[in-house]
Amino acid sequence: MTTSVTSPTIPTTTATGSTATSTGRTTALASDFETFLQMLTAQARYQDPLEPIDSTEYASQLAQFSMVEQQVLTNDTLVALSDQLGVSNMASLAGWVGMEARAAMPVYFDGSAITVAPNPAAVADEVFLVVRDSTGAEVERRAIPVSADPIEWVGLDDDGSVLPSDTYSFTVESYADDEMILSEPAEVYARITEAQAQNGEVLLILEGGEAVLSTAVTGLREPT
Repeated sequence: MTTSVTSPTIPTTTATGSTATSTGRTTALASDFETFLQMLTAQARYQDPLEPIDSTEYASQLAQFSMVEQQVLTNDTLVALSDQLGVSNMASLAGWVGMEARAAMPVYFDGSAITVAPNPAAVADEVFLVVRDSTGAEVERRAIPVSADPIEWVGLDDDGSVLPSDTYSFTVESYADDEMILSEPAEVYARITEAQAQNGEVLLILEGGEAVLSTAVTGLREPT
């Protein structure tokens, strides 16, 4: 049974790294504010008594600095909260490991059949499944039903021999009146072996070493 999923985007920054960054920013702000006050004090001490600086200018400058300080501290707080949510979501994604993910992606073939989920154009009168190896070379082209029902690709060449182990990609081409009206990657199933957080996204590492973003996964199922 296939379960549709919607995956969150997960930040990669750890809570420890965020705390160190936040502490550094706070320290820098305190140092800058102290320097700012020293500059104001020096400005007041050496101002021309015949043309004193307007007190409202002091108040305005202090207010502007305070606003910047509060904005930076608020941003640090939001980052820390986001990191905490990221750790929680990564824990929930641990349950995905061992499942088979469905997505439009290349997949590693080791001799075992691969489930392909085509989605041809409904108005097509002819549909082809095109398979390419890791170099982009076409290794198979065959007609398939005008249907979204999954099919099993067993990886045989024209002589009936099993194709070599490699990463293969699948494309569905839809034709109407001998004219191609749609060409798009087909979704396939592959087993998840690991989940990693990188650059604000969760990468699912698949059997064979291929990777896909969790947000690209449209379904999960128990291994067949």
